[in-house]
Amino acid sequence: MTGLKQVGLAILMGSLAFSAQAEDVLQEKNIGMELARDIASEAIIACRQNGFSVSAVVVDRHGNQRVALRDDYASKFTLQIAEEKANATIMSGLKSGQFREMRGDIRPELNHVNGVLMMVGAVPIVSGGVRIGAIGVSGALGGEKDEACVVEALEKFEDRLEML
Repeated sequence: MTGLKQVGLAILMGSLAFSAQAEDVLQEKNIGMELARDIASEAIIACRQNGFSVSAVVVDRHGNQRVALRDDYASKFTLQIAEEKANATIMSGLKSGQFREMRGDIRPELNHVNGVLMMVGAVPIVSGGVRIGAIGVSGALGGEKDEACVVEALEKFEDRLEML
C-alpha cells in the first residue's frame, strides 16, 4: 500500500471511530415529573367534572411510567389500562384510537404485546414537534370520553409544552 493510500485509510478509519463515539452520549427531550404530574391531575379533574372517576398515567418518550394517579372511586384496573393505552401511543406516535383504527389488521396481535393495549384514550404529549411522552386515561364510559379528558388537560398546558 502506498503512503498516500495508508494516510487516506487512516483518516477514514479515524472518522468512522469518531462517528461511533459521537453517539455514545445522547441528548433528548423528555417529560419531567412535575409536568407529567400536572397533566395527569388535570385529566382526572376534567373527567371528574363530567361525572367520571378515572386513572391517568403519563409515560415518558420511551414508555417508562412517570406518574400514575387514580381518582377516589376508580377501580385499580384502570391504572393498568391507562398505562397500556399510553404505551400504544408511544409505540405508534399517534393517539391510541387513531392507531387502533389504522391497524385493525394487527390489532389482536398487538394486544398480546406485554404492556400494550389497543384502546381509545391515550394521546401523545408533544413539545416543539418532539414527542416527549404520552398520557392514557381509563375509567370513563368509553375511550372517547377518556380521550376528551386528556385533550382538555393538554390544552391547559400548551404554554408549558411550548417552552420546553
